Amino acid sequence: MTDALLINARLATLDGPGYGLIERGALAITDGRITWIGASADLPADHAALPRHDLGERLITPAPIDCHTHLIHGGDRAREFELRLQGASYAEIARAGGGILSTVAATRAADEDTLVAAALPWLDALLAEGVATVEVKSGYGLDPETELRMLRAARRLESLRQIRIVTTFLGAHACPPENDPDTYVDSICIPTLHTAHAEGLVDAVDGFCEGIAFTPAQIARVFDAARALDLPVKLHAEQLSHTGGTALAARYNALSADHVEYATEDDARAMAAAGTVAVLLPGAFYTLHETQAPPIAAFRAQGVRMALATDCNPGSSPLSSILLTMNMGCTLFRLTPEEALRGITTHAAAALGLTDRGRLAPGLRADLAVWNVENPAELAWRIGFNPLHQRWFNGAPC
Repeated sequence: MTDALLINARLATLDGPGYGLIERGALAITDGRITWIGASADLPADHAALPRHDLGERLITPAPIDCHTHLIHGGDRAREFELRLQGASYAEIARAGGGILSTVAATRAADEDTLVAAALPWLDALLAEGVATVEVKSGYGLDPETELRMLRAARRLESLRQIRIVTTFLGAHACPPENDPDTYVDSICIPTLHTAHAEGLVDAVDGFCEGIAFTPAQIARVFDAARALDLPVKLHAEQLSHTGGTALAARYNALSADHVEYATEDDARAMAAAGTVAVLLPGAFYTLHETQAPPIAAFRAQGVRMALATDCNPGSSPLSSILLTMNMGCTLFRLTPEEALRGITTHAAAALGLTDRGRLAPGLRADLAVWNVENPAELAWRIGFNPLHQRWFNGAPC
């Protein structure tokens, strides 16, 4: 942490309507927090003596947040990419032993050091685009030992990089071949959750509610266990079909429902009432050649907050660019650039239950991204181009 005064900047605060732009702005940082923000001409005298950083009229935004990833895993699934191009569907590959279960086998065979080393290149790609907070899920172990190993590996990333890692227990990701779904949920998944919580490894609990995964009733048992531990929940819901997962998530006041391509107007209404964020994952939509987009108009009409995330994983979304995710959100789902920027900042923070980041405002963490752009829309416009000038984490450039 350092004390600093950033001057000669354009500030996209996202605090208020539009981008919340402040032209010719300044931002004061003390002890890792934003202590003042506004037009340079209005700078209070008590901040004037802080060490100055002239940003040359560059744009400052909150640092991006990737609120849905599967960074910790073993192996890759490049062969499945070939199979999908030959016409195989995601569900067909999964039923044939591929998909999640193929990554489960590779992850079970990897030790903790191997999992950490494999995750770092993906994480570094996100950091290079300004990301300061990343959610990381388990779910490729499906046995107690490997699920715990994944969560420990995720926690270790914070000691190796300047990043905040939020861990999510996704034991209900798929049913391993050695169990039936009900036995797995009750005998493996829920007891492992209790162990992970006792070790301080879990920030939230997730599940995959889908025809190839778990039913709403099975997920509800996992959510009941999470509630008893006072852990927030989220859910992979309505990705490939409509199974009632989004309504279930809303009933449990879930932080988010993710994917949601097959969500309905009623689902949007329930999410709005519960405050559940819709996490849109265009990387998976793109990779799987899906054709049914999430109901963006319904989310807008009901006031559902929409986040964007990479869904970085070895199979359905091998994507580690938060900027490309913004572009995909606009191009594939017809979000506006402002919605896309809020989707990786303000609403992504809400999807993780974090209230201390995602906007530029006094009292919030000074996690910032400084960009070589004039207009915030440029962040979602260009493809394969990284205009990041500097990333600030906890009040210090890095």
